[in-house]
Amino acid sequence: MTRGGHNRFTWILVGVSLAGLLLLTLPTLALLIRAFDARDVLGTSEAQATLREALVLSLTTSLVSLAIIVLVGIPVAYVLARGRFPGVRLLDALIDLPIILPPAVAGIALLSAFGRRGLLGESFDRLGIDIAFSTTAVVIAQTFVSAPFFIRTARAGFSRIDRSLEDAAAVLGARPARVFWRITLPLSRASLIAGAVLAWARALGEFGATIMFAGNREGVTQTMPLAIYERFGAGDLPTAVVLSAIMLATSIIFLIAVRAFGTAGADR
Repeated sequence: MTRGGHNRFTWILVGVSLAGLLLLTLPTLALLIRAFDARDVLGTSEAQATLREALVLSLTTSLVSLAIIVLVGIPVAYVLARGRFPGVRLLDALIDLPIILPPAVAGIALLSAFGRRGLLGESFDRLGIDIAFSTTAVVIAQTFVSAPFFIRTARAGFSRIDRSLEDAAAVLGARPARVFWRITLPLSRASLIAGAVLAWARALGEFGATIMFAGNREGVTQTMPLAIYERFGAGDLPTAVVLSAIMLATSIIFLIAVRAFGTAGADR
């Protein structure tokens, strides 16, 4: 390629990159500008109550979901990365299903499993446990749709580990559990943190499966996405915009905190 052709190609890449960045950042910038103009809506007691209840519920349920995802997802990801048993490919494919399912289908699937007339619903009902349209349903919906993001990333991290390091520790007398805690997990730390961030972000923004399986009850199942949808549906666009901006800011703060924690941990 001639020097002139190389320069033209470089400028094309720069132009496409700038267009992509504009496409990704312009909606966020517009949201923040509209939210600043509409900030006075937070002066009303109704908006403050909606924000407080929905934000607290979103943060609480998404963090509980994340804890469940990490506790269950690490063993699953490890098995998928190291397992050589029959059916491992089928299990691998099933893990991806919540990612490709339409949100409404995911909600119906959860109702079919845990609703009063679902496969497990009658058993729970006899025990006096009502899962559907409760805060527990919010956690289940968030976990169901978010877990694959963590498992996929964690699996990649486990697969990239140099097995010779684990073998050397085992030869020196370390038990399998000690090898896992002292060698495997630390070496996959970056992937685990990245997967946790993706899973939490997905859980925080979950909407479709939640509204189908948990409903939209203020103070019980109304997370921030549902509160934004309700305000928008009621024609209260300013409040919807402000709530959206607050959710955006909360997500950014969390992501920065997690990345700082991961960097600090890597430097130790």
